[in-house]
Amino acid sequence: MCGIVGVVGNENATDILIQGLEKLEYRGYDSAGIFVAGKGAGSLVKSVGRIADLSAKVGDKLEGTAGIGHTRWATHGKPSEVNAHPHQSQTERLTLVHNGVIENYLEIKEKYLADHELKGQTDTEIAVHLMGRFVQEGLSTLEAFKKALHLIQGSYAFALMDAEDADTIYVAKNKSPLLIGLGDGYNMVCSDAMAMIRETSEYMEIHDKELVIVKKDSVQVMDYEGNAIERGSYIAELDLSDIGKGTYPYYMLKEIDEQPTVMRKLIQAYTDENGAVAVDSAIISAVKECDRIYIIAAGTSYHAGFASKMMLEELTGKPVELGIASEWGYGMPLLSQKPLFIFISQSGETADSRQVLVKVNELGFPSLTVTNVPGSTLSREASHTMILHAGPEIAVASTKAYTAQIATLAFLAKAVGEAMDNEKAKSFDLVHELSLVAQSIESTLSEKELIEGKVKELLETTRNAFYIGRGNDYYVAMEASLKLKEISYIQCEGFAAGELKHGTISLIEDGTPVLALISANPVIASHARGNVSEVVARGAQVLTIVEEGVEQEGDDIILNKVHPYLSSISMVIPTQLIAYYACLHRGLDVDKPRNLAKSVTVE
Repeated sequence: MCGIVGVVGNENATDILIQGLEKLEYRGYDSAGIFVAGKGAGSLVKSVGRIADLSAKVGDKLEGTAGIGHTRWATHGKPSEVNAHPHQSQTERLTLVHNGVIENYLEIKEKYLADHELKGQTDTEIAVHLMGRFVQEGLSTLEAFKKALHLIQGSYAFALMDAEDADTIYVAKNKSPLLIGLGDGYNMVCSDAMAMIRETSEYMEIHDKELVIVKKDSVQVMDYEGNAIERGSYIAELDLSDIGKGTYPYYMLKEIDEQPTVMRKLIQAYTDENGAVAVDSAIISAVKECDRIYIIAAGTSYHAGFASKMMLEELTGKPVELGIASEWGYGMPLLSQKPLFIFISQSGETADSRQVLVKVNELGFPSLTVTNVPGSTLSREASHTMILHAGPEIAVASTKAYTAQIATLAFLAKAVGEAMDNEKAKSFDLVHELSLVAQSIESTLSEKELIEGKVKELLETTRNAFYIGRGNDYYVAMEASLKLKEISYIQCEGFAAGELKHGTISLIEDGTPVLALISANPVIASHARGNVSEVVARGAQVLTIVEEGVEQEGDDIILNKVHPYLSSISMVIPTQLIAYYACLHRGLDVDKPRNLAKSVTVE
């Protein structure tokens, strides 16, 4: 969701900005633009659509040594060139890019900008006009920036340039992610390290309410009062080859195929030299000392929490409660006496989850972030972190992060259970069972042609579909339905199969696609079969995904049987492929579904 890039001190500024924006395409956007200065007057180019459209407008004649760029995901004002970033002050001296939402932008407009002519409808344009007004009143660009930051309320990551000083980028953030990239003789700004990984692997964090002056040979960090702050750098654990598609047509398919490798990476990451499960002792102690675990997440990560709930409860002996981050941020329920909060987030930058974490920290409760991105905001601000080791996930539709989240929480549950002398935990051979899961995934991936054929027949033209399941299969049905609707635009819902008779079955008619998930629990499987019969009797066209041991003649997709704690991992794989092929056969962009962003960095 919205991306920022910037560079100062490099003659290839235009190329660095364009390739940086290309690396951020996965985040979701509807327009883009760049401002380049340093060789003559600064130039601003903006475009609705893809980076390719912007690049075509830029051509090969735009040269400069510094610049800022942006991919916009519309919040204030429709997607258009006038609403696209960068935005400029009334005199066009200042140019600004911004991620986030300014909450008091209308108040600022009414109080300070009544006589200003605004071209678009964005809160960002109001912010840069405010800064420009202060410069016109005699303040330096730095002082004008500081004054504006004291007035602006909300979430933001700002990168500001002054046409009269092309050697400087002014940066500040609050709640929205932003990094400084350190190059050889030049420096960069980016909202995601992935944007500048071609240029550098060395980055500097910016914390909330910090202002940074970036020049080609220096980086000054300060608070909003101008007090200097010392800040070291870190090396990003990214490889440029990890973020390419290689021979794959889409990132999503590549990331689906990477899941067996991710399972094996997690085994390496969370076992010691003797093959025993190894999790940070401080994390184990935090779980042992709590009286209840609260899992806070959104979207796919929320579903991964549900899929892990039973396993966590049975192995740790702690009750587990799930919370939707966007709801808990505004309505924290009554908590237990000694809670532990687990935040699950692929990016570690989810704004809704961070809002809850801020409150948790204020209350003094311990927290654990389970994320794919070391050094992310949720990782830095939580008490503890467990990394997913899934590698960069580029496709908007999350696949390998979901399965890695369940597997990582399995290592946590196993380690805590063993420390608490839990017999179920001690008898659960997680390393062996996760190896079997990796094999099961590989077996399913070898059946792509079969799955594609069934999808083409069932979902190519349908408007609606349902996933049904019982127990953990219901939680997988929630994730499977999300995956299908977010990229194929099929209106799909995941239901607890036993709830069909309580209302939903009224929606079943001749030809309605129903996808039934049935894992190898004989009792649950028997009831699920009954639910399948109910929808068949009302004309549904059913596709069954069934684990070995409870399969029947006529079932469509048969999965290897795995441990019940991990069945959600293997069960979700065919549903990911179903979503992929449904999208493909409907002629849609698999990696960039409309209206969606990879990382939701605004509330």
